[in-house]
Amino acid sequence: MYVCVSIGPLSADEISLKSIFNGKDLTGWEVPKDNIWFTAKDGILKLENGPKKKGQTLWTSQEYEDFVVEFDFKMGKGTVDSGIYVRNSREQIQIGISGSLKRDMTGSPYISGKGYPVEAKGIKDLLKLDDWNTMKIRAKGKKYTVWLGGKEVMNYESESAPKKGKVGIQLHGSRVMSIEYRNMKAAPIK
Repeated sequence: MYVCVSIGPLSADEISLKSIFNGKDLTGWEVPKDNIWFTAKDGILKLENGPKKKGQTLWTSQEYEDFVVEFDFKMGKGTVDSGIYVRNSREQIQIGISGSLKRDMTGSPYISGKGYPVEAKGIKDLLKLDDWNTMKIRAKGKKYTVWLGGKEVMNYESESAPKKGKVGIQLHGSRVMSIEYRNMKAAPIK
C-alpha cells in the first residue's frame, strides 16, 4: 500500500511512503534469533525488555540512502529510552528519556562520540505521554529533519552520517521499559 503525504519542503510527487510493518508479524525486519523483545499483534509493534533488562535493535531488511520514515509511537511502562537508528547504530533520533542526560530528548539526534549536538524544540508542548504520537524523520545526505505531531522540531547536519544503511528501532538495555509503534512507513527520496 502506498500513501502520498506532504512532509514540508518535499512535494507529494517526490515521495510515496510504503508500509514497512504489516501489523501481523516481523516480515521485512531482521529479527534476532533469540527474540524476546519484539512482538507484532493487532497492528502494533511492541518493544519490551526481557527479565535481564537486556536491550536489542530491530533492523529493516532494506537499506536506504536518502529517505523518510514516518510512524506512530506510544510510551509504555518504565523509563522509556528508545529511538530510530539512521543508517547505522552510531546515529539515532531519540525517543524518550536520555540515559546520559536523565531527561526527555525526544526528536533530538544522538551521535556517538558527540552526544546530543542539538536539542529538538517544543517537545514538551507536543509530546503526549499517554497517547499516540506521530513522528517523521527525513535523512537527506548528511542532514536530518524531524517532525513531531506535524511540527518541525529539529534540523541537524551530521558530519559522520553514512551514505547508506538500514533503519533500526532501538530498545535500550539496563532498564525495565516498553514502547509501542504502529503505522510504520518509509520511502526513498530524490
